[in-house]
Amino acid sequence: MNLTQLALLSGGQVKPIIIPAEATGGTGIMNPSIFIDGDKILVNVRHINYILYHSEKGKFHHEWGPLQYLHPETDLTLTTYNHLCELNEDLDLVSHTKIDTSLFDVKPLWEFIGLEDCRLFKWNNKLYLCGVRRDTTPNGQGRMELSEISYRNGKAVEISRRRIPAPGPDNSYCEKNWVPVLDQPYTFVKWTNPTEIVNVEEKTKTTILKDNYKELPRDLRGSSHIIPYKDHYIAIMHEVALYETEMKQKDATYLHRFVVWNKNWDIEYIGEPFSFLGGEIEFCTGAALYKRSLLVSFGHQDNSAYILKIPFNKLDQLCHL
Repeated sequence: MNLTQLALLSGGQVKPIIIPAEATGGTGIMNPSIFIDGDKILVNVRHINYILYHSEKGKFHHEWGPLQYLHPETDLTLTTYNHLCELNEDLDLVSHTKIDTSLFDVKPLWEFIGLEDCRLFKWNNKLYLCGVRRDTTPNGQGRMELSEISYRNGKAVEISRRRIPAPGPDNSYCEKNWVPVLDQPYTFVKWTNPTEIVNVEEKTKTTILKDNYKELPRDLRGSSHIIPYKDHYIAIMHEVALYETEMKQKDATYLHRFVVWNKNWDIEYIGEPFSFLGGEIEFCTGAALYKRSLLVSFGHQDNSAYILKIPFNKLDQLCHL
């Protein structure tokens, strides 16, 4: 299923986010996260210091595998920067600024540098980014980090940073893609099926709702925000289909599904898997309700960022609401 095509046939819209090359050096932008702040449409866009090459549909393999990172010769790290953008009602870019993280940055200890795949949101009237950081240990251990952002006069500055321990003994290797519940401060969905709810207000507390497990071919992982809608919670979640190419090299296809919970966190519906543009490397990192539509933010091929508008009547069909 191609979600963009369904949305356009229902009166929706898709728009690219294009940050000028002089602000990015011409390398990739990806995985935007949308948030409606009053009358402002804010989007965090991930900027990376490389360009991804992926052999789509199994054509034009590289001898070292179907997925390759193309780096500047002077920098072989995988570095992430984040840009806070404003859009107008037509979803066109109005302004953009690189988020200043210099108050808390230290020398990285691993080659994945920066806060990756952030979700942008507000809790208790504070603007936050939350993503995974893997550069604070020499083995690349990943933990979710919650950063408060001050955004004034077109400038965005990180003013606090908190590294969140994993639930329990905190001995997992990599935690990523916890997604915020917009109307429950300091609450995330860590896993979807079964649903694991994590609260990090004081210390990390977890609740795993094993009774709502649904039989699916793959794990469902975090993608968009968790949005209250029609006395339910809705979200878009992703799954990864891993496989080997004919050359016995690892490859993957990313797919997404709509998930609907009631307010007791019972899963009421899981939709069929879909793509956004028919690509194999696509990733949703945000969704927001805006003027009778759901705005969904997603990246394609780690090289482009888009906003998809889905009218409520189509959203209701997709979520069986």
